Amino acid sequence: VSTQSTGNVNQEMPFSTSKRKWTELEQPDDEDHALLKELHIPLDSYNATLLDNVHPRNWQDPDPPEEYDLIAIGAGAAGLVSAKQTARRGGRSALIEVHLQGGDCLNVGCVPSKALIRVGRAAREARAASSLGVHVGEVRVDFPFVMERMRRLRARIAPNDAVELTSNVGADVYQGRGEFTSRNTIQVNGQTLKFKKAVVATGGSPRVPPIPGLSEVPYLTNKTLYNLTELPPRMVVLGGGPIGLEMAQAFANFGSHVTVVVRGDQILTKVFIPSYVYAPPSP
Repeated sequence: VSTQSTGNVNQEMPFSTSKRKWTELEQPDDEDHALLKELHIPLDSYNATLLDNVHPRNWQDPDPPEEYDLIAIGAGAAGLVSAKQTARRGGRSALIEVHLQGGDCLNVGCVPSKALIRVGRAAREARAASSLGVHVGEVRVDFPFVMERMRRLRARIAPNDAVELTSNVGADVYQGRGEFTSRNTIQVNGQTLKFKKAVVATGGSPRVPPIPGLSEVPYLTNKTLYNLTELPPRMVVLGGGPIGLEMAQAFANFGSHVTVVVRGDQILTKVFIPSYVYAPPSP
């Protein structure tokens, strides 16, 4: 990415020389363990590479200018585009993110889910291959390898959404929780940032339904599902939306016995389904 045309290119990356990268750690300290728990991400070599890109351990917040043209809170697709494109066009911009830069898509959405769906499709096609005259024998899914492959692919893609790349483009990056303190100021990590325009792109979080007993069992959400290392023999998916059905099909193709539970009498209620594809049951 060329950064010569922007007026806000950081010449030096604000990395701390007193802190090691995640990939350089021999043993995480208590502060690291607390952060990893908050981020819902266990540390292995691939996740360490991911974190070096989207939540670098040795990152230091920059010194803010007198005023930003635009500040984006939330470093998912919308926040990244807003902050980076403002900087590319000569504006002074900042991006604030308390969790993982790249948002749901990179970390707990599009990228990991599609990696699993691809494997599930391959397993299903292999099992059906004999109907085409192709005999492959018993099909066995190596689930730990499937999840390792997913983490490897995610880490390989992560530089596209990296904190360093965002800063190279010319947007200042703050790792922390932003809080509006007036109509044109935001506080983050004890610093007050003044802005002309702000973009709130904080995304969403999983909604855990108030089901009696649910809090007493080890349930998963999209923030923790991709940390599995063993294939669950049985799985219940609450919700018949696109994400729930994608994962239900993937895990069924891996070999889990999956049950999908919905509140109504139809799946994909927020997605238009032509009548010739799906017809709701007669009353």
